[in-house]
Amino acid sequence: MMSQRTTTRPPHAGARIRLHAGRAYLLPAADVPEGMVAGAFSVLSPGTERRHLTGPERAAGYMGLGQADDAWVLAPVPHGAAFDPRCEGAVRTPPGTSVEVAALARFQQMARLGLDRVPAAELGGAIVVGSGPVALGCVLELHRRGGTDVRVVTSRRHAPIGRAPGVSCVAPGSPVTGRLVIDAAGDPVRAAAFTVPGGVLGLLGTPGASAALPAVEVHRAGWTVVGMHELAALDTDAYQDAYSASAAFLTDRLAPELLASWCRRVPGVRAPELYALLAGAGRPAEPVIVFDWRSA
Repeated sequence: MMSQRTTTRPPHAGARIRLHAGRAYLLPAADVPEGMVAGAFSVLSPGTERRHLTGPERAAGYMGLGQADDAWVLAPVPHGAAFDPRCEGAVRTPPGTSVEVAALARFQQMARLGLDRVPAAELGGAIVVGSGPVALGCVLELHRRGGTDVRVVTSRRHAPIGRAPGVSCVAPGSPVTGRLVIDAAGDPVRAAAFTVPGGVLGLLGTPGASAALPAVEVHRAGWTVVGMHELAALDTDAYQDAYSASAAFLTDRLAPELLASWCRRVPGVRAPELYALLAGAGRPAEPVIVFDWRSA
């Protein structure tokens, strides 16, 4: 029997960013402990980390990248931290994978595993609410599955997600509805407003602790509501397989310049600037930001 995944953060050392009182502080580099790989890059998750800014003091981070042999290993560790490449929760890229693909594939992996749990539905005309990295991974996975005419609800003008194949962006007040609606912004009530009676509402973005859908509304509309957290009822092999397949799809099917337009590398020393932007309810133009810690 394959082991079930947990949400326990693996062993790590030398986190480079600490959050305190709504601000991010850069910490000095530390030696890499024996048996660990250096944290060469790390991925910013704007929604999650904006919430962490208002919480208790903590090391910041969503996903770190370290080099092991000829592949990148991604693990859920703080920004810039060294980690054990064999730890639970780590995934390994196919050889030769670029940093941009390694980061983007992590978000497509989330959608791939979540959509596997969604009841069969017409993918054409799906609606995705949000335009950040989680939404981008979702529209890429819908494209891989043959979805066409995917509508992205976003208030951002000229959002980069609109360059994805088969995607059109619509403003939040637009009169659009669909049988399959995926919330990628952590706002299930807003997403529910776009779901037709009898439709499927997928919760891919992480809702706030107090977010709720009125049960009577779900009952009367006849919606199927699906939690799409990628760790739900998954084993280790399924998690790695989904990531490898996503990375291969992005490498083989999409132009490198398109991938680069969605993913920007930023020197790790500039991380506090990006957190200040998040604290002011702003966000970077690109959906995916990768911090480079190799010389920071």
